[in-house]
Amino acid sequence: MEPLHGTLTVLREFRTTDLDDYLAIAGDDRVTTWMAFDSYDRAKAEQSLAAMVARAAQENRPDYMLAVTRPDDDRVIGFGRIAPSGSWTAKLGYAIGADHWGHGYATDAARVLLEFAFGTLGTHRVTAAIGPENEASIAVVKRLGFTYEGHLRDHVFTNGAWRDSLLYSLLEAEHSPRSHSQP
Repeated sequence: MEPLHGTLTVLREFRTTDLDDYLAIAGDDRVTTWMAFDSYDRAKAEQSLAAMVARAAQENRPDYMLAVTRPDDDRVIGFGRIAPSGSWTAKLGYAIGADHWGHGYATDAARVLLEFAFGTLGTHRVTAAIGPENEASIAVVKRLGFTYEGHLRDHVFTNGAWRDSLLYSLLEAEHSPRSHSQP
């Protein structure tokens, strides 16, 4: 798959050589406190990365887990995922390394993933499930036009406890592709 370009980000396939950058994100408690998985050690990150690379090579790939980089630097600063979840629907997920928070990378990467989902994949509906305390991620989906749908109780088990999620969705008709100049 060719890289997907935003203004602030480029989304590309993961490579096994991305291990150190991936571990810096997936192994950072500041990031994973908001994720549906606990922080990875090096072995778990290596296993996860190998699985992502293998899934990407499948003819009918089950998801699009992409590395987030900057246009001027190929180092991984985050990841984004669009996972088809039934007829015409997909789930959106993303994470940016804590050292890169606050620069608009998550919004730009999510916007690029939505354009891919609604355009290339022909998706009708995209959902995002976000922890209630993750105000930054909630702001991202609201900025992109998502609508709040409900509260999912004990939705994910992570960091030793059950966590609720807030469910947001965006329909194809509600999606308005913006120029990449707006983060």
